[in-house]
Amino acid sequence: MSLHEMGIPSVDLHDFIHGDHDTKQKFVSALGHAYENIGFVAVKNHLISDTVVQSLYKEVQAFFELPVETKLKYEIPGLAGQRGYTSFGKEHAKDSNAGDLKEFWHFGQQVTDGDSIEKEYPQNVFTDELPGFNEVGIQAYRDLENTGRFMLRAIALHLGLDELYFDDKIHNGNSILRPIHYPPITAEPKSAVRAGQHEDINLITLLIGASAEGLQVLNMQGEWVDVTALPDHIVVNVGDMLQRLTNGKLKSTTHRVINPPREKWHTPRYSIPFFLHPRSEMRLDCLSACVPAGTSPLWEPISAGEYLEQRLAEIGLKK
Repeated sequence: MSLHEMGIPSVDLHDFIHGDHDTKQKFVSALGHAYENIGFVAVKNHLISDTVVQSLYKEVQAFFELPVETKLKYEIPGLAGQRGYTSFGKEHAKDSNAGDLKEFWHFGQQVTDGDSIEKEYPQNVFTDELPGFNEVGIQAYRDLENTGRFMLRAIALHLGLDELYFDDKIHNGNSILRPIHYPPITAEPKSAVRAGQHEDINLITLLIGASAEGLQVLNMQGEWVDVTALPDHIVVNVGDMLQRLTNGKLKSTTHRVINPPREKWHTPRYSIPFFLHPRSEMRLDCLSACVPAGTSPLWEPISAGEYLEQRLAEIGLKK
């Protein structure tokens, strides 16, 4: 089933960035409708080039093909997986104890303007063996962060906020680029899947098309539906922070990565999501405009930093 057939619309970011007032408003309306009803959109004319994407996938594959002992050099104790390598099976879904069938890497924020928030972040970990992996990882981070900035500007307009509402909140934010490797399956999995059903923690997630099938989203009818990325699109979905901020107006959709059929167990899968986080001090208190008169907010006031700490503990990355 294509994205269009399952109700995930395709939007053209060029319309928002370069379109006239009416074209821009149509983009905002289409995006808002999708995020209130599905939580996912496919975006074309985003700001990461095919050249960067192809180079990134090549370098990511080269890294995960390194010997295990080499990769383990980059798994840094005490960082809760925030930077560098996280080995196979360490992370699990919020309500599961079964480790997901994946290993991954984290690139984080590179503060270059003297912002004091730099002291909150661990330094990025860079590989000695693959300098190209380091370089293209940071380039992709910047391109996806920039794409996300424009997506959040459209979201702000849909919510009746100033277009630049999110700009200072995501400047030098705690975003993460996560190249993921789901290795070939060599034995019958007991209960684990490649990634258990979950919702993302952050504001929005920007996903560069995965190398194999497996991503499914839970629709409004409670049915799991396959999502296959279109060649020239990225998929952008709402995370829990944005759902919380909007009192549930925008939907953080449950999704998972299922194991392939047995005849495809030998096939590895690579996926590269960018989790766009704000600065830790951003408040996630429900926007008053999203709370109907006479009702209480669905969630208690909390900062983005406090919420992230809670969730990292729930998924097993932090004790």
